[in-house]
Amino acid sequence: MPLYAALRLLALALIAPSLAGLINLAVALSDQSALTDQDIARFILSPMGFAATLGVLSVLLVAEVLSFSVMAASLRSLEADVWRTGSAAFALVFRRVRALLSFAVLFILRLLLLIAPFAALAGLVAWWKLTDYDINYYLTFHPPEFWVAVVLIGLIVLLLAGALILRLSGWALALHLVLFDGMRPREVFAESTRRMGVRRTRLKIELVIWAAIRIAIAAGIAAVANLAMAVIPIPAEGGLRRALILIVLVLGLWALAGLVLSAIGLGALAKVLDGFYGGEATVPTPSARIGLRGRLIGAAGIAAIALGIGAWVGDGLLTQLTAEDDVTVIGHRGAAGSRPENTMASVVKAIEDGADWVEIDVQETADGEIVVMHDSDFMKLAGVPTKIWDATMQDLEAIDIGGWYAPEYSVERTPTLRAALEAARDKSRVLIELKYYGHDVDLENRVIALVEELGMQDQIATMSLKYPAVQKMRALRPDWRTGVLAATAVGDLAGLEGDFIAVSTASLRPSLVRAVHAVGKDIYVWTVNEPLLMSKMISLGVDGLITDEPALAREVLEVRATLNPAERVLLWLTQEMGWEADAKEYRDESP
Repeated sequence: MPLYAALRLLALALIAPSLAGLINLAVALSDQSALTDQDIARFILSPMGFAATLGVLSVLLVAEVLSFSVMAASLRSLEADVWRTGSAAFALVFRRVRALLSFAVLFILRLLLLIAPFAALAGLVAWWKLTDYDINYYLTFHPPEFWVAVVLIGLIVLLLAGALILRLSGWALALHLVLFDGMRPREVFAESTRRMGVRRTRLKIELVIWAAIRIAIAAGIAAVANLAMAVIPIPAEGGLRRALILIVLVLGLWALAGLVLSAIGLGALAKVLDGFYGGEATVPTPSARIGLRGRLIGAAGIAAIALGIGAWVGDGLLTQLTAEDDVTVIGHRGAAGSRPENTMASVVKAIEDGADWVEIDVQETADGEIVVMHDSDFMKLAGVPTKIWDATMQDLEAIDIGGWYAPEYSVERTPTLRAALEAARDKSRVLIELKYYGHDVDLENRVIALVEELGMQDQIATMSLKYPAVQKMRALRPDWRTGVLAATAVGDLAGLEGDFIAVSTASLRPSLVRAVHAVGKDIYVWTVNEPLLMSKMISLGVDGLITDEPALAREVLEVRATLNPAERVLLWLTQEMGWEADAKEYRDESP
């Protein structure tokens, strides 16, 4: 276990600078401080971006190769003591590290060449069956075309899996040949295939058994952990801290069990492949004593003592502190958790629930009206294939966009931006997301004209996934509040133009919060519907929660106001370690 933990740390040491280098290269080749969404895709698909991405993938594989190599080398060490065995294995792997890196690059190239035709075929199927309507329709309703695509792509994946198993079973000894025989990486694949010969079938069977046992044990551990958490009482009043401590302990033991399982599983896999390698290769003891055992035990001891002292002192200090949350509640598409999204009913509900901002999506109709609509068509909301840019306001009057949610909302029709602004005026501010599907005519200027006509310049803000649109709005109205919406991003988001940055919960990091605040901007996070996740995001210091449940967000803020910082940290830890309160499912949590 200590060896495996050390290997995980080594993997992080390899991966982090490689990813940082790739990000810096991507940003350096652009004229922006960060790349978002479409920019990232364009970079990866460029020749230089593809080469750089391949290099990072190679480093990721090297991290796994090094872990496996140490396990494999340990099996053939001449030493009986586990610590001296680990030292010998590390020494051998470090001597072969250049060859192992070359092996990883060649391995990835071969895999990509094998996967490429299958991926292209799957892409053609998706293009054939899943592009007539907005993608959200397919993901929400799973129509026959969706299942045809799923079945066809599933068959392609099965064929790919078969091809991979066939090829990988032939390459099973390639790493051993690099590590123990000192063969050149480009020669080991053919030699491994030759040596495996007819033994591939037996290897496939053993690997299936290995995978099945590992999955079964992991499922058993998860079931026990979930059962333990289910019986922990969550008191309505008082005793919350005790319950949270118990949950953290259970989750910590679960994580530790997972680490042990990973170590044992990797060792078992190394044992299986070593049996096929055979031979008399051994790992000699290094001439210089490495002192691996003492260093690992010393580091672990220091860490444990520091952790204990920090927890004791920190708990005493935290309980003496008070903190007030200063967070804006932003209703996602109105109050989309309790009313049909982007309807007047949803907008009004968000205002009633105390949302500071009502977030809506806007597009242009064929007759130049600005309407509130997220998707490119009405398939998800009404089963109508009409594209928003082909529809007139008269067409929209015939489309029921609320009946899918409940019969009482069947009267809901696509609202205009004017109606949404008038409903929110002097009650809640409006966050307008500019949506682009390649058919916009004069969206920015039309939005500006309407807002200025209503005199609501100080009650609105705009944002978009399309960064050039953000820049255009700032150029047109530099005194308006504008923001960058980033589903994915690399680089310095804080350096992009705008008054705020809106990111997904998966993208949020404390360093990003600090960077955005350091330049005087706000940071919003979407789409946050689970109460523990809301609390965690607030603890991280976000300025706004974009949520389908503005009323729930208000309740979370009220509960947090009664907790001391130590209890808030425990809430954070329980969510960080994977525990979630009961939460309903949502149709669409995309921005």
